[in-house]
Parts: sequence; C-alpha cells; structure tokens
Amino acid sequence: MSDTEKKQGLRKQRVGNVVSIKMDKTIVVEFIARVPHPKFKKIIKRTKKFYAHDENGEAAIGDRVRIEETRPISKIKRWRLAEVLTHH
Repeated sequence: MSDTEKKQGLRKQRVGNVVSIKMDKTIVVEFIARVPHPKFKKIIKRTKKFYAHDENGEAAIGDRVRIEETRPISKIKRWRLAEVLTHH
C-alpha cells in the first residue's frame, strides 16, 4: 500500500435477517445477539433493528444479509448492505 492510498479502518459487521423493504433504498435488518444475562449468566437473545442502505434493492424479506458500518446516510441510517448471504 502506497502513501497516497487511504487506509480504511475496521468497520463493524453484523449478520441478520431482513424484516422490511418498504422504504426506497433502505432495508430493516433484525440482528439477534446471544449474550449472557448480567446476573444469572444464562444465554439470552437480544434483538436490535438496524436501518441499512440498499442502493440496488438486492435484498428481499427473509434474506440473511451482512451489513457494514458506514458514515451517516440519513437521520437513522448508519449501515449499508455488504452482501446477501442467502435468498429466502
């Protein structure tokens, strides 16, 4: 890598299922994290929805996708579609 090329920092990635494609160029991805309970240490599921930018409308509801952190695109969008892993 030369000095003129900018080095991109590590970006967070998440894998989740698409739950909505009703918006234009935007998908809603549900991410399920398996974390230990703070007190009882039993593994529990925590869900979080991410709004991701899908420029070409590749994803469909039920698809398993990988999303990647990016600069803010709108008020709520801070992720973009990296790839569609499986089509539903």
